[in-house]
Amino acid sequence: MNTMPANTNSPSPASPNDAAAPVVCFANIGPKEQRKRMSFGLVAFAIGFALAALLVWTGVAPLWRVLLFLPFAAGGIGYFQARDKT
Repeated sequence: MNTMPANTNSPSPASPNDAAAPVVCFANIGPKEQRKRMSFGLVAFAIGFALAALLVWTGVAPLWRVLLFLPFAAGGIGYFQARDKT
């Protein structure tokens, strides 16, 4: 037997897909840490580009270029952490 009234006039809880649901985002790092992470990201990207140019210029086997993933991944992580303040 259903003990709930048919119409309670209470709003339904907001679903994750509800466009009207407010999005609250709090930064968990301060401006100083954001600058550190952005600097790290940009330096890692610069190292990645320099290594890429060096590997191409010296004619190293293309398979060695796979290692460029490391500085570019580190650069991306630093950049996106600084941008998203996480």
